[in-house]
Amino acid sequence: MKIAVLPGDGIGPEIIAQALKVLEILRGEGMKIELESAAIGGAGYDAAGDPLPDATLKLARDADAVLLGAVGGPQYDSLDRPLRPERGLLRIRKELNLFANLRPALLYPELAEASSLKPEVVANLDLMIVRELTGDVYFGQPRGIEMRPGPTGGNERVGFNTMLYSESEIRRVAHVAFGIAMKRGKKLCSVEKANVLECSELWKEVMIEVAKDYPEVALSHMYVDNAAMQLIRAPKQFDTIVTGNIFGDILSDAASMLSGSIGMLPSASLDQHKKGMYEPIHGSAPDIAGRDIANPLATILSVAMMYRYTFSDSATADRIEQAVKQVIAQGYRTADIWTAGTMRVSCSEMGAAVIKNL
Repeated sequence: MKIAVLPGDGIGPEIIAQALKVLEILRGEGMKIELESAAIGGAGYDAAGDPLPDATLKLARDADAVLLGAVGGPQYDSLDRPLRPERGLLRIRKELNLFANLRPALLYPELAEASSLKPEVVANLDLMIVRELTGDVYFGQPRGIEMRPGPTGGNERVGFNTMLYSESEIRRVAHVAFGIAMKRGKKLCSVEKANVLECSELWKEVMIEVAKDYPEVALSHMYVDNAAMQLIRAPKQFDTIVTGNIFGDILSDAASMLSGSIGMLPSASLDQHKKGMYEPIHGSAPDIAGRDIANPLATILSVAMMYRYTFSDSATADRIEQAVKQVIAQGYRTADIWTAGTMRVSCSEMGAAVIKNL
């Protein structure tokens, strides 16, 4: 199993280091794992003048799976947009055709107090957000900033982006979402804004068509503004959610707070052959980079998702997830999930605790 390791920027190298300890344990037990690292994001720009250097893209294409930390930092904000770290992340998703993004939100019972909602609202939360990842307004053309005539004469700057989805793009992510719903609670909520957006109108029509192939799954529909409210009001009404790129980006970050911290949520981005890129959903957190206080659990849980979805090894995935459950039950907490009466530990100490349980 060849894994491309892309630590990225900010806290990326710190959290990836803890995930690599898990892979080293598995390799020491006899699993054939080949690891090779490369730069992406700001690190890619610093090394090669490109947030996605050619060598990094080649490594990612040749690998069976990709493990990524995070990208971005304020020192890159003045760069031309194509050179910014986030463009490297968008490009690798597009180049590898990673169209299906899976973002689970699961609340460990011991972290109920860390959630911003009442424990009874979030207790036993277990939902999956399936986000289409390579279309929508993030990739639609035309886009840009240009001078146009203003309302009172003269010219002014206008920014514009295009929300765009083809029927085939919607259909393929729909099949992924229905397939996941079949393995969970057989409930799928499709989130869009069909009352005002033609793009969402098509989304809804295709979801209804694909639903005919999955008669056991109960399909419902919800406008994105209502879905955001319902995630906070009564999150346990959801089992599996499928939505577009920009809506999924926002909703999954909102769902992260139901779990106590964005530092707890892993993700998988898959192509049609289940090759995937695995990463925590949080950003590079440059304000805490280098201080050994970041939460590595989302990255470690992303390794578990790698074994589950790309390597089809549920036993190893379960084992990693169980190790994380054990450290939470034992009271270990990084700063983002710490509450009175628990043990506050560093990033590296949390990694060591997971390894001990593993």
